[in-house]
Amino acid sequence: MKLKPTAEALLRDQVAALIIAITLAIVAGRIAVVSSAEGDTAFLSANDRSRWATLAALGETRSYEIDRWMKITDKAGKRRPWQTIDRVRHTGKDGVMHDYSSKPPLLSTLMAGVYVVAKGVLGMTLTDQPIYMTRIVLALINLPILLVFLLAVWSVIKHGCVNDYAKMVAMAAASFGTMLLPMSITLGNHLPAAAATAIVMAVYLNREGRVDSWAIAPSAFWGGLGAAFTIACELPALLMFVFWAAMFFRQDRLSFWVGFVPGSALVAVAFFGTNWAAHQSLIPPYAHRSDGPVIASITLQGDPTDESALAVIGERLLASGEVFSQNADGPFRITATGTPDRWVVETDNSNQRFALRKAQPPDGNRWNLHRWNQWYDYPGSYWMTPRRGVDKGEPDRLVYAFHATLGHHGLFSLTPIWFLMPFGLYLRYQEKVRRSRWWLTVAVVAATLICFAFYVSRPLIDRNYGGVSCCFRWMLWFAPLWIWGLLPAADRLASSNWGRWLLGALLVASVFSAFTAMPSPWQHPWIYRYVEFLGWLKM
Repeated sequence: MKLKPTAEALLRDQVAALIIAITLAIVAGRIAVVSSAEGDTAFLSANDRSRWATLAALGETRSYEIDRWMKITDKAGKRRPWQTIDRVRHTGKDGVMHDYSSKPPLLSTLMAGVYVVAKGVLGMTLTDQPIYMTRIVLALINLPILLVFLLAVWSVIKHGCVNDYAKMVAMAAASFGTMLLPMSITLGNHLPAAAATAIVMAVYLNREGRVDSWAIAPSAFWGGLGAAFTIACELPALLMFVFWAAMFFRQDRLSFWVGFVPGSALVAVAFFGTNWAAHQSLIPPYAHRSDGPVIASITLQGDPTDESALAVIGERLLASGEVFSQNADGPFRITATGTPDRWVVETDNSNQRFALRKAQPPDGNRWNLHRWNQWYDYPGSYWMTPRRGVDKGEPDRLVYAFHATLGHHGLFSLTPIWFLMPFGLYLRYQEKVRRSRWWLTVAVVAATLICFAFYVSRPLIDRNYGGVSCCFRWMLWFAPLWIWGLLPAADRLASSNWGRWLLGALLVASVFSAFTAMPSPWQHPWIYRYVEFLGWLKM
C-alpha cells in the first residue's frame, strides 16, 4: 500500500520544483539571447562550432563532412564564422579529402535528430539562420537534458538527507552552484554526461534493497544505458562504468544480464556504428594522431625524393590497393616533415596521403608505407603550430594538480560547495548498514582520484585545464555523484546555526563562480582572469 505524502514532503517537492523552474528559466533566458562576439551567429567557441557544423551537415546533406561550412564567410568576405580548430581531415569513403568534427559522432547524431525535426516544422536551416535557428535547437536539446538532470538529482537528494535545510541547499547547489549551469548554454558533451550519470545514480539507489519483480528489469536496462552513454560523452567514465557494472551485478545478477548488459550494448553499437558511418573507423577521430598500419615495404637506395625512388613508391602504392581509382592518375608528390626519416606521400589531386618512414637499423634501406592516420596534420591546422596560453600545457605536474583543485581552474576554489564532499564521503563510508551506498561511496572516491590522476599524468600537450573554458571541465560529469557524496556533511552542518551559515556561504560562493561564466562558458575562470590582471601568470 502506497503511503500518502505528508504536507512537509509536498512542500519540499514544491520548493524543489520552483528551484528547477527558475533554473530552466535562467538557462532559457540566456539561450534566447546567446550570440557570438561578432553577432553573426549564436556559436560561442571552436568547441561548439565543431558540433554545430556536424548538425548542419547531417540535417542538410545527410553527411558528416563539414567542408562546406568551413568555407562560409561573413558578409565582408573576411571571416569564417563556422571555422573551428576542433576538426580533423582525412579521405572519405568517396576517395576525396574532407573535413570532419573531431568529436565522437554519436552525440552529434542524436542532436541532429532534434535539428531535423525542428527544420521540418519551422522551415529554417542552421546555415541560413545561424542565430535564431541555433537558439531554438539549443533550447530544444539542452533544456530537456537539464530538466532530466535536476529531476534525477532531486530524487536522490530528498531521500539522502534528514534536514530540510540541507536538502534545499543541496538542490540549490545542483541547480545554480556548479559549472554545469554555464555549460547549459552551449552545445557540448558535459551536460549530457552529467545527466546520464544522475540517471544511473538515481536508478541504482532506488533499487537499494529491492529485487525486480520482472526478469527483464527495466531499471537495470536504464542503468546500463546511462552508464554506457556517459562513456560516449566522456571517455574516462569507462572506469565508473566498470564500477556501475559491478554494483548492479551485486544488487541482482539476473537483472544485470538481462537489463544492464543489453542497455550498455545498445550504446556500444550506436557509438561504434556512428563512428564507422562517419569515418570508416571504430576509433574516435580525435585519437588518430599517429601513423597508421604498414601497407607496403620497399627498398630504396638514396634519397626518397629521387625521381626513380618516387616511381617505385608510386608503383607500390598502386599495387597495395589503397589508392582510390579517381586518385590513381597523375604523379605522386613527396614532402619532408619535421620528423627525421619521415615523409608525406600525396596523390596529385591531394585527396589521399600516406606516410613514408625509414625502417630502424639494420634495415637501413628499408622504408615502410603507412596508411594516413595523422588526421590533425593538414595545411593551416592549429594543432601543428606553436601553442599559446593554456594550450601550451603546464610543464610542472604538481603545479597543474594545484591549479586544477585549489588554483585558478580549481574544482574546490571555483565551486567551494565541493569542500563538503570529502567529509560527506567519509561519513558515507562509515555507513556500512546499507551496503549499496557503501559500495557507491568506494566507487566515487576511487573513480574521482583515478580520473584526476589520469588527467595530471597526461603529456604536456594535454595538460591545459580543458583549454579556454570556465573550469576544469573534464570532471564535470562527476557533479551528481559529488552532490550525493556531500549530503551527509550538509546534514551534519544543518543541525547547528553556525553550520547553516557555513552551508549558505559555500553555496553563495559557488553560485558566484557559476554566474561569472554565464555570458559564455568558453572563457577563462574569473580567478584566472584576476590573477592574470595582477600579472602573476606566466603562460
